Amino acid sequence: MAATPIAVVTGASSGIGAATARQLAAAGYRVVLTARRTDRIEALATELTEAGHQATAYALDVTDRAAVDEFATAFRSLAVLVNNAGGALGADPVATGDPDDWRRMYETNVIGTLHVTQALLPALTASGDGTVVILSSTAGLATYEGGGGYVAAKHGEHVLAETLRLEIVGTPVRVIEVAPGMVRTEEFATTRFRGDTEKAARVYAGVDAPLSADDVADTITWAVTRPSHVNIDLLVVRPRAQASNSKVHRTL
Repeated sequence: MAATPIAVVTGASSGIGAATARQLAAAGYRVVLTARRTDRIEALATELTEAGHQATAYALDVTDRAAVDEFATAFRSLAVLVNNAGGALGADPVATGDPDDWRRMYETNVIGTLHVTQALLPALTASGDGTVVILSSTAGLATYEGGGGYVAAKHGEHVLAETLRLEIVGTPVRVIEVAPGMVRTEEFATTRFRGDTEKAARVYAGVDAPLSADDVADTITWAVTRPSHVNIDLLVVRPRAQASNSKVHRTL
């Protein structure tokens, strides 16, 4: 009897990460949930287990390389890695942006993805059919005012995905990049604006049906569950009301 394939999801404590963990579990994967907030991922693991799925929680900061390397020792074989941990801080112009915010975004979005991917690539290769998912953003493909730090980080993540795909072609590992546009989750914009819920709400004001975390999770799960020889190199997903990072239809 074949072993249940394992999927690791980083940043699984909320939003897209949690939704992806739920959908991969429903698709038959044993999901390993990682994030810094232990209580969140333990609650999600309990929820999934009680629903009849297989799930394990593991507290992890992806920017801590020693911790990531220790985590990776648990896996001899791994089917899927979803690099979801990341996020945005601030919306200041380049002229006045906080370098600490830029540094933190780069460390989480780019270096964190690098840490986890490097550490788990041997196990993904050993599976004979591994998949690396990098959740970037349309910010990694085009810029917008007030987004310089986040855009720079997501461009870095996008290039990481492209380069990795070139370097490991011919091995049994796919590299899939999913780049969402406007997604309304419970924390992304609120975190970006340091808890200012009014500013966060204005991001989505008048927009008919922004993407939800479940929409993006569905896209990720679809890409991961394609036949092994099919690689979804880059999938851009936006709500119908958004044509680009700077062109959004609002009914106000």
